[in-house]
Amino acid sequence: MQIDTLTLETEKITVRDKTFKIIRPAKLEEIFKGDPFLEVEKFPLWFKVWEASLVLADYVSGVSPSKKILELGAGLGVVSLVAAGVGHEVLATDYDELPLKFLELSAKENGLSIRTQVLDWRTVNLKEKFDVILGAEIVFRKSLFDPLLELFKNLLVDQGEVILAHSGDRKRLLVPFLYKAQEHFEVLTSIRKLKEKEGTQEVILNKLVFKKN
Repeated sequence: MQIDTLTLETEKITVRDKTFKIIRPAKLEEIFKGDPFLEVEKFPLWFKVWEASLVLADYVSGVSPSKKILELGAGLGVVSLVAAGVGHEVLATDYDELPLKFLELSAKENGLSIRTQVLDWRTVNLKEKFDVILGAEIVFRKSLFDPLLELFKNLLVDQGEVILAHSGDRKRLLVPFLYKAQEHFEVLTSIRKLKEKEGTQEVILNKLVFKKN
């Protein structure tokens, strides 16, 4: 799909007094023609800015000094854009190519340098290692638990850390994932609450660090 054939819009987000422009598709029907209930696997969940990505972006904006960061399931790239905006070196990845094209447009619009790469967690083709691995709403399928944990182990430096953010609605899947992660990682958890028009949104923030021998 060619991005120049789509209707685009710009959404502004502000994280710790820094404002970023997020370029996104304006019309869902231009990028998804199917039935969201019958074709869940194909539905472009990256279409919107999720609350968990805002919480994760806020977290990474406070990380210093500058780190080498890998974002998984970057989608529209809110987390990567904020990370690059505060001076981190960022590789943004996603299973789909289209959201990365939007991310590249947003990076250019904000005057930021971000590398992008299509990445399948089951066949990882990265050789480099990272200080921090970030992911918002990436624990969504049990069959990907093992590939995701292997990716963490293989791509994280010895003193590195994984930071994950998920809506409270994902607890049913997130809890068994974190339990499994404890085989190799110390897992720390905190709860952040976002106030919205509809009420308060709970976001679970997790930090994973290698267990000491």
